[in-house]
Amino acid sequence: MSRPGRTVPPSGTERAPDAGPAPTARGALPHADRRQPCGTAASPGSRAAPGAAAPGGEHAGPSAVTGLSPSPSGSEHRPGRTNRPAPPDRSTPPVRAAPDRAAPEPDRGGRPSAPDHGTAPARPAAPDRAPPDEAAGRTVCPGPPTASGRITPPGSAGPRGTAPSGQRRLVVLRALGLGDLLTAVPALRGLRRAYPGHEIVLAAPGRLAEAAGATGVVDRLLPAAAPGRAVPGAIDWAGPPPGIAVDLHGNGPPSRRLLQALRPHRLFAYADGGPPWCEDEHERDRWCRLLSWYGIPADPGDVRIPAPDTPSPVPDATVVHPGADAAARRWPPERFAAVAGALRAAGHRVVVTAGAGEGPPAHRIARLAGLPASSVLGGAADVPFMELAALVAGARVVVVGDTGLAHLATALGTPSVVLFGPVAPRLWGPPDGPRHRVLWHPGPDDPPRPGDAHGERPDERLLRITPAEVLDAVGRLPRPGSELLLVAGRMP
Repeated sequence: MSRPGRTVPPSGTERAPDAGPAPTARGALPHADRRQPCGTAASPGSRAAPGAAAPGGEHAGPSAVTGLSPSPSGSEHRPGRTNRPAPPDRSTPPVRAAPDRAAPEPDRGGRPSAPDHGTAPARPAAPDRAPPDEAAGRTVCPGPPTASGRITPPGSAGPRGTAPSGQRRLVVLRALGLGDLLTAVPALRGLRRAYPGHEIVLAAPGRLAEAAGATGVVDRLLPAAAPGRAVPGAIDWAGPPPGIAVDLHGNGPPSRRLLQALRPHRLFAYADGGPPWCEDEHERDRWCRLLSWYGIPADPGDVRIPAPDTPSPVPDATVVHPGADAAARRWPPERFAAVAGALRAAGHRVVVTAGAGEGPPAHRIARLAGLPASSVLGGAADVPFMELAALVAGARVVVVGDTGLAHLATALGTPSVVLFGPVAPRLWGPPDGPRHRVLWHPGPDDPPRPGDAHGERPDERLLRITPAEVLDAVGRLPRPGSELLLVAGRMP
């Protein structure tokens, strides 16, 4: 198992069939909420429906969510996001083995075509949509399948059954961003436990190699990327076909065709014969439910990754991260500056982090907050992942929008305040628990996706959040190490 500070090994050569996880040198750079049926009413202790007020005027969700009642507006948007559009990965030669050379298309909707499972055992086809909930008028996704015969185990001996000779590699497609990778950790960990003898290969952008290694559940990264959230044109796979391919990228034909081109012995995907796709479902729950359909247990709450061994560049920092890949999820710089300035005045050691190209707004925030230029990390380029992870792991608190760094705080167990706008926190927010507070101000009739997560201007729900609310939320967080962080003997 990989440890923090270790990256997945290069993809230039394939390991021999039946080989175990590839050993890596430390520091080597590779190329290499609990579930509930979707759409059902929330039960006590679970997420409430959007707009349902919790006691004290707060909306139930992954944590305390302040609620207002302005007029509804906005439009639907596709599920899934990335913290930054992934540029084409040029670390490997042009990709091969793609049966369809048409331009990549978003892989999110439509009735999926049946995948080619090769010699895999057949299973009854599941309906595309579960019966509607008549009271709510919404699609209801079933819970995990039972042992009633609906599950076809991967292999002849259940989830741990051995694939045919030469096929002890498992490839997972999730060619998206940092936040997407981290929300897939529970599913990846389920695969790791079910297939301890397989090499797990993640097809994802090459820039995520260090992050993939830090999860401790990926053996090798195979670079694969496309602009935005599109599906890569092909995967540059060498050697025998993989024993198992898992589509954690989307629910449309493009991603399934991409994996079918590798001719895996088994394919796990949302498709005919697989579980129905639900729009109204947390991203972590979505992929754990997919695996449970195929008989593989996965816990959506199993989000934590080990902290890096390297020390934080700024110990006990209060990290303010104003960036996001789309303006719809970027809170105004002046408001971030007001929060950063007030926290500095209160004795916090404030650091402003910035991704590649985000330097000018980050430095502006620092100036308005009375911070020195040295308080800005990154901007000309991304902060190297291990340095960023060490900073977040050792931070006092993270103040961030709905983007990848919020998921990194969740994964490392760092207290955070997360600002939401076009998408409800119950779809992309942190787990329940005192470590995290989310702020969201939907209209009374807003659906879970009331705005455009990729819009060109800040979402109106995001603009309803005030600096005073953020400061109040920061003040309500427990300090790291507080006994309040222990919930029923488990770290949230």
